[in-house]
Amino acid sequence: MLTSVLACSLTVLSVHGLYSASDDVVELNPSNFNREVIQSDSLWLVEFYAPWCGHCKSLAPEWKKAATALKGIVKVGAVDADQHNSLGGQYGVRGFPTIKIFGANKQKPEDYQGGRSGQAIVDAALNALRSLVKDRLGGKAGGSDYGKQSGGGAGNKKDVVELTDDNFDRTVLDSDDVWMVEFFAPWCGHCKNLEPEWKAAATEVKEQTKGKVKLGAVDATVHQGLASRYGIRGFPTIKIFRKGEEPEDFQGGRTRSDIVARAMDLYSDNIPPPELQEILNEDVLKKTCEDYQLCIISVLPHILDTGASGRNSYLEVMRTMADKYKKKTWGWLWTEAGAQMDLESSLGIGGFGYPAMAAINARKMKFALLRGSFSETGIHEFLRELSVGRGSTATVGGGALPKINTVEPWDGKDGVLPMEDDIDLSDVDLDDLGKDEL
Repeated sequence: MLTSVLACSLTVLSVHGLYSASDDVVELNPSNFNREVIQSDSLWLVEFYAPWCGHCKSLAPEWKKAATALKGIVKVGAVDADQHNSLGGQYGVRGFPTIKIFGANKQKPEDYQGGRSGQAIVDAALNALRSLVKDRLGGKAGGSDYGKQSGGGAGNKKDVVELTDDNFDRTVLDSDDVWMVEFFAPWCGHCKNLEPEWKAAATEVKEQTKGKVKLGAVDATVHQGLASRYGIRGFPTIKIFRKGEEPEDFQGGRTRSDIVARAMDLYSDNIPPPELQEILNEDVLKKTCEDYQLCIISVLPHILDTGASGRNSYLEVMRTMADKYKKKTWGWLWTEAGAQMDLESSLGIGGFGYPAMAAINARKMKFALLRGSFSETGIHEFLRELSVGRGSTATVGGGALPKINTVEPWDGKDGVLPMEDDIDLSDVDLDDLGKDEL
């Protein structure tokens, strides 16, 4: 009973967002974001949030208030970035709530740095709107014609890389970037329909992924060797290439938004893992545990017990798992046994059983302990159970994050035993040692 009830408090399920259809806040997701925001001439304020985030919950009524005040003037939207993490990753969202202003250049939104009250949000929106209007009066482009699929289409044809029998291996297979490659025939009607969508998607994907995901095209009627190598039987055929892996068929839709959405998923698969930090002071623990849904903390054996090589092997396991779970909004921390005794006590680690690992939900002040082995297999099983709402949990000792000592960072070297003070034996009569006094 305790397991089933408390586990839900540790892994927060985003069953309901913070906004509903009755609000003036437009709910945005990967399916409608391009159409509503990117292709719009309107100024947009967009909040990226997570339903479990306390600051997001506090912002919600002010955001609704601002949306109502700005109705018909400035568009106000919200993205559940916990559910739609590819969309959050597309705009570099690393914490919640994050607010961005989509103005004249929809491809380069500005970060909102103002207050979180309804009035402050409205003031910032009107200031941004004035700047947009001023730019348009001055002849600068306003809104975004980019990506509107009328007439000749949008995007830059040069952003679709022309691939051939001669350059394919060097350009695609040897690249560290992810490639989406269209195999087409010039006479194919479906290929002609796809061309403006593919071209527009290529430009958008290039900007949003900073070139980490690329779109290419192969004329399979000319470069028949490539078509034969990859078993192309119909046109257009789209395949996804990642370095060192077998190519994968793209099964999604053929609109620009479908292509971009898949590209952003591929991009998020290749984002760097979260930083693994040593707990050096209270700020490190507090910021990590308050900014993320969960903070994963390892207490590693003392350096004298493992040496540098042993410690590095434990840290490498943590980095591997952080990379495996990088799409989760989790922070990763470690400390040395005995360095943060209050933390160990609050988690029930209690001075033995190193290495140890705990997952803390700072909003609920609940934690779960790794019961299996401190290995990739053991930790994966532990985190997988948490991800689906299972696992035994308990309350953090004292009901709050404990006091944290300020310590020096590990220098990466083996430990050195402390030097004892030299003992002066000059006054000791060694002949008397071992004699009993009468």
